[in-house]
Amino acid sequence: MSVVESRSAPEPAAPSRQSLLALSWLNFFLSGMQTAFGPIAAAYLATHGWTAKDIGFALTIGSTASLVSQVPGGALVDAVRAKRLLVAAGVMTIALGVLIFRLWPSFPMVALAKVLQGITGGVLGPGVVAITLGLVGHARLSERIGLNQRFAAAGGVAVTLSMAVIAYSDSPWAMFVPAALAIPVLVSLNRIRAEEIDFGRASGAEPADADRPQRASYTALLKNRKLLVFAACAALFQVASASMMPLLGGMLAYEGKRQAAPLIAALIVVPQVLVGLLAPWVGRSAEKHGRKPLLLLGFAALPIRATLFALISNPLVLIVIQLLHVITGAVLGVITAVVIADVTSGTGRFNLAQGMFGTVMGVGAALSPTLTGLIVDQFGRSAGFASLAVEGLVALLVLAVFLSETKEDLLTSATELAQPYLGGTAR
Repeated sequence: MSVVESRSAPEPAAPSRQSLLALSWLNFFLSGMQTAFGPIAAAYLATHGWTAKDIGFALTIGSTASLVSQVPGGALVDAVRAKRLLVAAGVMTIALGVLIFRLWPSFPMVALAKVLQGITGGVLGPGVVAITLGLVGHARLSERIGLNQRFAAAGGVAVTLSMAVIAYSDSPWAMFVPAALAIPVLVSLNRIRAEEIDFGRASGAEPADADRPQRASYTALLKNRKLLVFAACAALFQVASASMMPLLGGMLAYEGKRQAAPLIAALIVVPQVLVGLLAPWVGRSAEKHGRKPLLLLGFAALPIRATLFALISNPLVLIVIQLLHVITGAVLGVITAVVIADVTSGTGRFNLAQGMFGTVMGVGAALSPTLTGLIVDQFGRSAGFASLAVEGLVALLVLAVFLSETKEDLLTSATELAQPYLGGTAR
């Protein structure tokens, strides 16, 4: 079965204000829950006498579980009609992992907790995007994801600042915060009206197939050129991006140890705030001007940032340079799912494609620290940043040359304009 070409179709009626507001708060609290678990876990294990090697091994187990879960998780999101229940199950799984962490901090139990947390990675992200698509439809997706990103960024910032206060007070209750956040997440999910989530539309199926969506074959998905090109670009981008912040943190710690902690906190929090402010604008611009111009802008910011990091060591200037990450974060946070929705429209495999995409990005992110670490050990930090700049530039060039615009109406307009010069029907 070949991939079905997307066709214009009437978009659904607007969902209720209650569902849209609940979706916003779902993103806020879920982001906070996921943000809280990672940093707290490492700190909590360290206070219980765990070595850095054992902590790293436990975290790697969780990352591996997350990577493995991406494709089956995406396929599950496509297949399950009760998407709210699926997301709720993922949230409760994280909460269970947090309680295991807190009550039984032995290696086997911690490994189990990290596996439980990891396997939710293939369900929660795609699940929330699927609910969004099922509610608002393809034409409104980019703008709505921009708003989702605003609330997710706000939730991440709120929890990061709250956890800093709790850590400073040395409260024994810090480890329960991620589990407690499951309550408002579930309340928000319950407030989204299930009847407003179109099952077929949530998987990128044709509108006529809403009850029993026709799905493209797995082989057809693997032959989707635009999806493969975009996945390759994203993998190259992750190879360049994933090591940037750890390498920068090491530089700040080396240059000024006393200021390192607040500077690193600023490098995390300030861009998050600005990403939240910028994301809705990105969503609106994607509808007006298309996806590719924004993608080029987001990809271009990375090699520029890496080059400047290689040349400059002043901590305050580094913070200013890091603000370029705002462009990248806002663009990719919004546009990635939108482009996947564009290129899989009509296939009924939108969430499976999200899972495939997540796997490829995860592999790129996993390779990045090793490759960069080898270069830094041999040639120093500046060379490490220079290598990231080159990798980012390669990703940008592949994107510019091989990925065409994915927004259907802009692509159609360009084809129609070219007709007089092509002398025939454009393909």
